[in-house]
Amino acid sequence: MKELSLNILDVAENSVKAGAELTQIIIDETDEALVLKIIDNGCGMSEDVVRSVIDPFYTTRTTRKVGLGVPLLKLAAEQTGGSFSINSKSSAEYPIEHGTKVEARFCKNHIDFTPLGDVISSITTLIQGHPDTDFLFSHTLSGKVCAELDTREIRKALDGVPLCEYEVIKWIEEYLKEQYAENK
Repeated sequence: MKELSLNILDVAENSVKAGAELTQIIIDETDEALVLKIIDNGCGMSEDVVRSVIDPFYTTRTTRKVGLGVPLLKLAAEQTGGSFSINSKSSAEYPIEHGTKVEARFCKNHIDFTPLGDVISSITTLIQGHPDTDFLFSHTLSGKVCAELDTREIRKALDGVPLCEYEVIKWIEEYLKEQYAENK
């Protein structure tokens, strides 16, 4: 993928499909590294599925025979000299605390580092496409918050107005843009 924001979109979509009520998207960036974490409370996966999910020829989709999202994220991280991990607890084995955590570490100074890209569009697309799912987004740069958003807080303030309403999505987009403009 040409931008990490597209990887974020793809992996977070997997979280939603796994029934996550909350998906956390955390970017922790320094001058040297970018660490991306996507953590959900979805149904999780068995150990066998976790081992299989990094195989591009494994997918649960019926529309195609390959699943490239996680393998491409893993490849993108490792090509920079970074690392990748995926941990999951299935709801069958852990009925109370289940879900998946994907973590990719990128070395930003490497020639193969993929730029972050338009993360604002990825976040707003996720919210608009899944208005009943909550998302917690946080991007820090050298320990300073660049942007953060919690749809649970927005949902409380809107008192029943769907998050997918055009005006709400435009507000979220502008809110994130303002934070990046002020803090980067």
